[in-house]
Parts: sequence; structure tokens; C-alpha cells
Amino acid sequence: MSLKTQIDADIKDAMRAKDKESLRALRAIKSLILLEETKEGKTGELSEEDEIQLLSKAAKQRRESARIYHEQGRAELAKNEEDEIAIIEKYLPKQLSEDELSAKLKEIIQQVGASSPKDMGKVMGSASKALAGQADGKAIASMVKTLLAN
Repeated sequence: MSLKTQIDADIKDAMRAKDKESLRALRAIKSLILLEETKEGKTGELSEEDEIQLLSKAAKQRRESARIYHEQGRAELAKNEEDEIAIIEKYLPKQLSEDELSAKLKEIIQQVGASSPKDMGKVMGSASKALAGQADGKAIASMVKTLLAN
């Protein structure tokens, strides 16, 4: 089942349950999908990779907004963002733990043949593709730096 179909079904369920928070987040996700599908040069269908990238970007934007709201002492708005993050994350692949991320990155480093921090670009290119949606880019970059420094 495509993400769009799943979101439509979940919107109906949220409407029946009168769950306003879920409904708001699901409608935002659907809006993002529709905007992406109708962008100039697009075919009208998103690949699974595009869907993951879109949802990851949406979650990252909401995390940043929640952080700013917390800094400004606006707990109500921060809570709204965090609720939306929780809903978005239901549609993303499971996030890797630090140990799992380290193990996968060690594999990628061996495959690429990287041995020093100078090879970080090669590793990051492969790692970003292989771990899309499973780990944050900053976490990947810092872990790669640490592993290559040893």
C-alpha cells in the first residue's frame, strides 16, 4: 500500500475518532505529498525513497520548530509540534540505535575502503543513501568523523 493510500485511510479513521491532533498532522503530510507529486517535472507518483525523504524532512522541520518554541517558553506550540513528529515517525522506518548505526557505518567504511578523515566524503555519500530515513544526517556525520579519526 502506498503512503498516500495509507494516509487517506488514517485520515478517515482520525475523522471517525474525532482525533483533531492526528487529523491535523495527517492532513499536513497529505498536503506535502500532493505538493511533491504535482511539482514541475514530477510524474505524479512518488517512489518509496522520495516518500521517506519527504517525511524525514517534515519531521526535521518540526523538531527544529519544537526546539525554538521550547527556547521561547511556548510549551503549547512545542507540544503540537512534538505530537506531529510522533505521527510522522509512524510512517518512517525504525530509527537505528547508536550501536546499530556504528555497525552499519563500519561496514560502509570497509566497502568504500576509507581509512582517514580525508575519505569522509566517499563514506557520507554511501551512508546517506544506505541509511536514508533510518538515521539523522548529523548523527551519521558525527559518527563517521569519530570512526575515521581512530
